[in-house]
Amino acid sequence: MIETWRWFGPNDPVTLDDIRQAGATGIVTALHELPNGTVWPLEAIAARRDMIAAAGLTWEVVESVPVHEDIKRAAPGWEDKAEAWAQSIRNLAACGIRTVCYNFMPLLDWTRTDLTYALSDGALCLRYDAVDAAVFDIHILAREGAEADHRPEIAAKAATRFAQMSEEAQDALTRTIIAGLPGAEESFDLDGFRAHLAMYDGIDAARLRANLAAFLARVVPVAEEVGVRLGVHPDDPPFPIFGLPRVVSTANDLQAILDMVESPANGLTFCTGSLGVRADNDLPTMLARFGKHVNFLHLRATLREEDGVSFHEAPHLYGDVDMVAIGQAALAAEAQQGRALPFRPDHGHMLAHDQRVTSTPGYPYIGRLRGLAELRGVLHTLARLG
Repeated sequence: MIETWRWFGPNDPVTLDDIRQAGATGIVTALHELPNGTVWPLEAIAARRDMIAAAGLTWEVVESVPVHEDIKRAAPGWEDKAEAWAQSIRNLAACGIRTVCYNFMPLLDWTRTDLTYALSDGALCLRYDAVDAAVFDIHILAREGAEADHRPEIAAKAATRFAQMSEEAQDALTRTIIAGLPGAEESFDLDGFRAHLAMYDGIDAARLRANLAAFLARVVPVAEEVGVRLGVHPDDPPFPIFGLPRVVSTANDLQAILDMVESPANGLTFCTGSLGVRADNDLPTMLARFGKHVNFLHLRATLREEDGVSFHEAPHLYGDVDMVAIGQAALAAEAQQGRALPFRPDHGHMLAHDQRVTSTPGYPYIGRLRGLAELRGVLHTLARLG
């Protein structure tokens, strides 16, 4: 398998030299500085590719070319945004970059309520707390009908917590959820988020799924023509939040997407952390089922908490993900496809050294280095055993 590493560009505190010394050979990145909905220029793509190559690495995967909100909502003029997206795919292919990860989550990319949750060993990790999410949704955002979208016991705890929460704590929670996480495609203030949320009124899961199908019908033929493989990323978390629908959360969702446009270019990013949050997702079985359609893997583990909704990032080889079984299924997918598949460690813990230097929550150097080393050991052992 191809060991890759997510890099956020020249301003990332983790350098390309750091990544090369970690043992990864491939880079997963994007032109994060460009606004959503614009065409990625050939010159900009080539310059970033050459910067990576000069460090002895290869730009293996784009994560991601953002899908504009107008496309997700099928707003007037969405076709022009889709054509811009397709042109970026053409330009990436012209520069030799042929795997593209994208997501179709409305408004918010991956969502957490705490970026520095302290574990018993002193490491810090990302966490989604169901009560804090309800505090934001019901009491801070004050979304109409929000309370009905949360279990009664969680809503009750949210009311108590909000009554005891300082204004500073409310602001911190709001910033964590909507102000833009690492790699997120959009950021908002509270009023801006309310305004954008209102644009999704009347859009349920069926409508969002239809909008995804219309988008894929336009862009997949372009990707197939230029030899690019697409991989839709699962929802994170894999359930509706703040009244927004989700359509990439279960095995049935993944099958529906593959059925939208039958093409080798229409594929999946298999993220074990996102999918693993749901107890009803049997990850090894899903990876075996969809292996021939998987173009990229995110290997990480999450741990579901007692309430069945909250979760946090676990060490890569622990939590609710059987990473050995995942490794076996991933190697089988490679054999089925007859090519090496890129994977990356994801959402590493911020360990003691990471806490003493500049680190990005979810993307520290030492925490991900540990994860990559653990995954490398599992995969090498499985490959040796055959």
